[in-house]
Amino acid sequence: MILSDKRILEEIATGTIKIEPYLRDCLGSNSYDVHLGKHLATYVDVVLDAKKHNEITHFEIPEEGFVLQPNVLYLGVTEEYTETHAHVPFLEGKSSTGRLGIDIHATAGKGDVGFCGNWTLEISCKQPVRVYAGMPIGQLIYFPVDGEIEVKYNQKKNAKYSGQPNRPVESMMWKNKF
Repeated sequence: MILSDKRILEEIATGTIKIEPYLRDCLGSNSYDVHLGKHLATYVDVVLDAKKHNEITHFEIPEEGFVLQPNVLYLGVTEEYTETHAHVPFLEGKSSTGRLGIDIHATAGKGDVGFCGNWTLEISCKQPVRVYAGMPIGQLIYFPVDGEIEVKYNQKKNAKYSGQPNRPVESMMWKNKF
């Protein structure tokens, strides 16, 4: 079951969902539109190593936009800071974004109860496409949780992505033991 617009508004009023900045026009019938933040990043190395801390280079999207290139992984970020304390948030691309050939996440579309931060996007494209800071990029949908949460994400000692800033965050796979 997905929360409706009225339920999302109720949850915002009680503080179990937080979206900043919040614009009423961005609330759909069962989702909330999020926008591309002004920061992008790319990995420094061409070959990434899952056991190594792979460094990224940050840059800002200029006023005239930035042309994404195929076969390059860009890390982006949402303009919106969100908190979700009683629901499972899912981030999906908007259909208009997909119709431009842009994917906004490779595998990380689900958040956890207790996620607090800006969403890092794993952006790729099918052909060159110009993007702009502030453009609608995705939509958040919220699912209720069945059962009580023992430990929320923002309370876990090993939560690698808690409190994400308004800049893209690189993979923290290297912090896992394997």
